[in-house]
Amino acid sequence: MNLVLEVLGRRADGYHELVTVMQAVDLSDRVVLDEAPDVALTVSGESTPGDATNLAFRAATALRDAAKVERGVRITLDKRIPVAAGLGGGSSDAAAILIGLNRLWRLNWPQARLAELATTLGMDVPFFLRGGAALGTGRGEQLAPVAAGALGVVLVNPKFGSSTAEAYGRVTPAMYSDGARARALAGVLKTRQAARVAASLYNGLEAAVSAQYPEIDRMKAALLAAGALGAAMSGSGPTVFGVARSFEHARQIRARLTRASWRCWAVRTLGGPAVRIRNGHGTVRTGR
Repeated sequence: MNLVLEVLGRRADGYHELVTVMQAVDLSDRVVLDEAPDVALTVSGESTPGDATNLAFRAATALRDAAKVERGVRITLDKRIPVAAGLGGGSSDAAAILIGLNRLWRLNWPQARLAELATTLGMDVPFFLRGGAALGTGRGEQLAPVAAGALGVVLVNPKFGSSTAEAYGRVTPAMYSDGARARALAGVLKTRQAARVAASLYNGLEAAVSAQYPEIDRMKAALLAAGALGAAMSGSGPTVFGVARSFEHARQIRARLTRASWRCWAVRTLGGPAVRIRNGHGTVRTGR
């Protein structure tokens, strides 16, 4: 999730310059990799394509082509992270594929080389190769690690997705900022004080997206009414998150959010890797 996301302006290449603080949390997909003669993908859980447009499939073929190996893999993806939710689920899957296949195919690529390939798949993918918390600049792919304490967080999703391209397309120059909020929060995270983190949340895309989806403001209001110390939209939405005093407090807030049209999770932030490998199987953890 993005604790802070600031849009500085439009770049010459048509994209936007960003400064953001990204934080991994323990909501996860599960990816299983098995040797196969070609690349194949099976998806269960959340509705997402199981064809060549899937970012996990694209990551596997991109690594195979870049490494010039004649090997395949059967990918079994159990989706638990909502799709098009502003949580980086597809990007975290792609990172898990790169890490898992680097091991399965015994490529021994260093993380920096994987990160170069990850950037061609999406600006969020390099973050999930490392996890924890990071200050992202450029288009979000230039990362500096940030020391952060554990936080309890509640995620609320309205059961519909939103388009990242459309969100940025609605940004106006009046919504631009200078990156000071993100850099200030990077310092606040080191204090491990949940109330100070909550007071520093900010998303420069939120006004543009909530104008189209009023449910975002309702979810934020519900989180605050249920006891969250602060709330904001993550990424390009529509998922909203609230910061709690502790994980137990997050569970209490989650229990108070009973609206049937929303999905809610109480989660912990991760200080370590966003992808964990277990006996050749990758467990993917989202961070946006």
